[in-house]
Amino acid sequence: MSDHKLTVAVTGVSGFVGRVVCCELTKRGHHVRKIVRSSSEHDMDTVQVTDINEQTDWRDALSGGVEVVVHLAARVHVMRDEAANPLEEFRKVNAAGTERLARAAAAAGVRRLVYVSTIKVNGEATSGEKRFSEEDAPAPQDPYGVSKWEAEVALHRVAEETGLEVVIVRPPLVYGAGVKGNFAQMLKALVRGIPLPLASIDNRRSLVYVGNLADALIACATHPDAAGQTYLVSDGEDVSTPALLRRLALAMGARARIFPFPVSLLRLIAAMLGKSAPMGRLTGSLRVNSDKIRAQLGWVPPFSLQQGIAKTVTG
Repeated sequence: MSDHKLTVAVTGVSGFVGRVVCCELTKRGHHVRKIVRSSSEHDMDTVQVTDINEQTDWRDALSGGVEVVVHLAARVHVMRDEAANPLEEFRKVNAAGTERLARAAAAAGVRRLVYVSTIKVNGEATSGEKRFSEEDAPAPQDPYGVSKWEAEVALHRVAEETGLEVVIVRPPLVYGAGVKGNFAQMLKALVRGIPLPLASIDNRRSLVYVGNLADALIACATHPDAAGQTYLVSDGEDVSTPALLRRLALAMGARARIFPFPVSLLRLIAAMLGKSAPMGRLTGSLRVNSDKIRAQLGWVPPFSLQQGIAKTVTG
């Protein structure tokens, strides 16, 4: 891996992952150009752009010798999407906006773009011992996943037309201090001692600690062999929902108050309440194979699942 210190432009810097990526890049001596959509910061290393879409002007953000872009900004899944056509809204930001950025990067002389996609491009669930891999036929199931797959297709097209090096990373659930969604809800329930009917779940899910994802993204930004590749990343240890709750509780010095309850009834109740998707993530399996990035880039997660859990609960 090269020791050359890069000038790296990062989008989505105020987000959960973006903050950690910027911090790690800076720690390792790279120069970070922070690209934001709204900011109180007024320094040479922070550049504000308008909303990300097919018309965004990226020229100022990519000027001054930017060598690599790490693209984290996205329209993400929301629980109650009020858009009249959610897929079109996702496409504007995630597909058209990403293609616009890639073309601007190529025109500005940027060498590489690292794109943070999602495991949802592969699908929503695995069964048995099956693990998603980079070789799977894409099977996105929701507007978010579809828009991220379309972004990947657009990036490959830009790479062919311009020579821009593209690296795509598809993470599963990312956790760490400040995590939101189902993971945050589990933490709150454990803190409050709320009994949870989740002990009967027998699933396996791959996770990636935010520090591990940041490390993998930096490997993708710097390693010569990453150009043109797609990688799945994880902590390397799959865990069931009940086991995860117990490990979180242990790290918090709390007790996991979980009790058996038929999983089929959990799913039925969730469907009646319009909560099938989050219940599916709690009860179903989603496993990924991260052998490719380990073999090609020599990447090893710096944090184990247990270390990631400890850092998550201590903040």
